Amino acid sequence: MIPDITGLFKPKKVQLISLGCSKNRVDSEKLLAVLNGNGIEIVPEESDFRDSRPDVVIINTCGFIGDAKQESINEILKAGEAKKAGLVGKIIVCGCLSERYNGELEELLPEADAFFGSFQWDEIVAWLGLGRDTKTPMLDRYLTTPKHYAYLKISDGCNRKCSYCAIPLIKGAHKSVPEEELVSEAETLAHKGVRELILIAQDTTYYGMDLYKKRTLGRLINKLSLIEGIEWIRIHYSYPLAFPEDVIRIMRTNPKVCKYLDIPLQHSSTKVLKIMRRGIDSERTQELIDRLRAEVPGVALRTTLIVGHPGERDADFRELLNFVKRNKFEMLGAFPYSCEENTYDALHYKDDVPERVKLNRYDKLMTLQAKISLENNQKRVGTVEKVIIDDVGDGVFYGRSQRESPEVDGRIIIKYDTSERDFDPVGFIGKFAAVKITGASEYDLMGELA
Repeated sequence: MIPDITGLFKPKKVQLISLGCSKNRVDSEKLLAVLNGNGIEIVPEESDFRDSRPDVVIINTCGFIGDAKQESINEILKAGEAKKAGLVGKIIVCGCLSERYNGELEELLPEADAFFGSFQWDEIVAWLGLGRDTKTPMLDRYLTTPKHYAYLKISDGCNRKCSYCAIPLIKGAHKSVPEEELVSEAETLAHKGVRELILIAQDTTYYGMDLYKKRTLGRLINKLSLIEGIEWIRIHYSYPLAFPEDVIRIMRTNPKVCKYLDIPLQHSSTKVLKIMRRGIDSERTQELIDRLRAEVPGVALRTTLIVGHPGERDADFRELLNFVKRNKFEMLGAFPYSCEENTYDALHYKDDVPERVKLNRYDKLMTLQAKISLENNQKRVGTVEKVIIDDVGDGVFYGRSQRESPEVDGRIIIKYDTSERDFDPVGFIGKFAAVKITGASEYDLMGELA
């Protein structure tokens, strides 16, 4: 139950901690923009409570898998201890974990003053004693990323029925954001200095089906590419089934669209994919990868895989290893299977792969991927690539080419001459540079300004 303190409390200083995925981060940034617009001081997320002493801590939680849920609970407990010590005023919990376990959390975590679900942003604003025109979409953002890149959430929810996934239980059905709102939001971001847009959703390739009765991701990308100041557009979280035909062509022909695709495949065994209810088999998965490689020369593919799913046997895992060996993904992440309550898996299958087997398979898969990543990176040594500078260190820049996405992929570490007079390395952040690749490790590359 949310106590009604409307009009009795208005904070001067708020610290928001955003956990989980980049989709949560977008929600957090929109909420922060409303708070900032009401004259509230925004405390940096990473600030220590002893230094920041916020009137309110807002924790935007993740409830996707066990580790993420535990991280969210730990953050709430940490804030609770700070509250007892007089370092924090009030604690608000919102987001996916709160949406999924609202009543239970209130009993488990009395440290928090209020709990809100995944879509109750206006209710949070009202609880804080603030105002907002609820008829106007929340398009402005208080960026928590470096100012030259931002995530653009094009939809929420999911219509897929994957057996292991709790997202539809938390977020509900797929809901596309109208194209005109996304273009307006992207234009606002461009005015703030954003040069790279990273398109995200639970399933970006399903975009438009609810509003326009067809997949319109390609049309949206073309509209976004017309925005002055936007130079890179990157696609994340694309579902392999019924991948939009026009998006492949746009990736090949539109110079603003990165030759990069995040496409979580989860497995390669037809048997396991069927158990997972993915709607696609091994043959069609491979056909899509082959087509992407052929029609978008130089495309960098990132994928995610699950090991130890119910029904996965040694033969299925060997098939998965051979699949990874064949396709040599530029980036690959993996998770040992975690059973989530109330999912199709939890209701219909026994978690029948022992934990030690899951971890052993995970280690084997990631050891293989480290070798593949090194081989892929070594092939780039000697090339000159367009790189955006994300950050600066002691005598080095940290950058990315269009083949690396921020936060999840490796970096290009670029040496620069510190002896030059009047050289301001910080001024390079957010700018593009030609970089010659001079060395490679499993995940990072080394380079020098060309």
